[in-house]
Amino acid sequence: MKDIYSVGQINRYIKGMFSQDILLRNVFIRGEVSNCKYHSSGHIYFSLKDASGTLSCIMFAGNRRNLQFPMKNGDRVICGGTVDVYEKGGSYQLYARDIRLEGAGLLYEQFIALRNELKEMGMFEKEYKKPIPKYAMKVGVVTAPEGAAIRDIQNISHRRNPYVQLYLYPARVQGEGAKASIVRGIRVLDDFGVDVIIIGRGGGSLEDLWAFNEREVAEAIFACGTPVVSAVGHETDVTIADFVADMRAPTPSAAAELCVFDYEKFRERTERIETSLRSGTERRIERSKGRAEALLSSFHNITARRVIAARGNIRFYGVRLEALSPKNRINDRRRTLADAEIRMSEILREKIRANRERSRATQEKMKTAEHRLLDAGTRRQLMLIERFKGLNPLDKLRQGYSYVTDEEGRAVKDIKSVHTGSAVTIHVTDGLIRADVRGVEEREH
Repeated sequence: MKDIYSVGQINRYIKGMFSQDILLRNVFIRGEVSNCKYHSSGHIYFSLKDASGTLSCIMFAGNRRNLQFPMKNGDRVICGGTVDVYEKGGSYQLYARDIRLEGAGLLYEQFIALRNELKEMGMFEKEYKKPIPKYAMKVGVVTAPEGAAIRDIQNISHRRNPYVQLYLYPARVQGEGAKASIVRGIRVLDDFGVDVIIIGRGGGSLEDLWAFNEREVAEAIFACGTPVVSAVGHETDVTIADFVADMRAPTPSAAAELCVFDYEKFRERTERIETSLRSGTERRIERSKGRAEALLSSFHNITARRVIAARGNIRFYGVRLEALSPKNRINDRRRTLADAEIRMSEILREKIRANRERSRATQEKMKTAEHRLLDAGTRRQLMLIERFKGLNPLDKLRQGYSYVTDEEGRAVKDIKSVHTGSAVTIHVTDGLIRADVRGVEEREH
């Protein structure tokens, strides 16, 4: 007999056939989950089934970060991955890279397509990432004004550093108009000149978070001159904004931790540095003082006069030790230090004045923006008042209309609501009319 092969050879041959099939390298399969098991290694073993068959599947632990929901038996899902042969077992299976609930299948395909396109354009590269400032004092936030995200950011920020200013742009983060609102918020805060911008919202489904997967939002983040931190949803939620932003935070609370420095730790560190500098200066002064005293004692022991011979005559000249005294050198040093302290005080006063001027300018900008918002709100309120006037029932009564209620106070809408002898109340513009029903007649059509 010829052409006899081993089991391993056949399995390798079949594996090679699978590997050469382009369709099986990147395939999406729809089915119902069964036999789902989460292994202690982190891998997930499960099957996909439908009316015509069953397919074995595995998702390795390294790909589980892409799984955004707790998968269980009975879930209708769409799995993306590679169909390949497991040589040792002689079986083929799907090696899943991404799993989404079936309802989000079309959106997920759009997500993957845009992610791959922007990645090829280089918008995710590290060289474009701007560093997040260590000591930001003005933090911009683009999120919904009534959501849990802004409350978490406010609480964390106030706890860590009450002196940091938060500037909220109230944006729509879901539904119609959300994309444009987020883009506008990024641009407004970038122009305003904050130190860092947080964009995000609380958790939700793929549809709920879709505004942060839009191309326009990604381009606005990439073009922003201010560092941007993306904080969309929970830790397992991943959006296009996360890839483009300069830093991704797993939650809005974590974003506040990253952007707002801890004032108490900063103060303690500053005090430690100040204490260290003060102690070092005092030690140097003490060492200098000791050396000066030693030199002064040595000079006192030197003969104060020299004998100089000139033309046979001896002359004595007194040496002025005061000119060479270390005490004078110490006093000179002290005067230099005092001058330096005066210059430092003047510099600090100038910086404080400049900071006050910047703070005053910022307050003026905020007041101007607040007045604009109040004016817009007033105009809208007047418009609504005029609209409500048209709906005011008292206006209808003044025109001669009235409405009638029965003995229980219910509105009489048809003749079936009363009968002959029923007591009714007629409401007019300036009071009530009590009456009894003398008869009921049906209108002819």
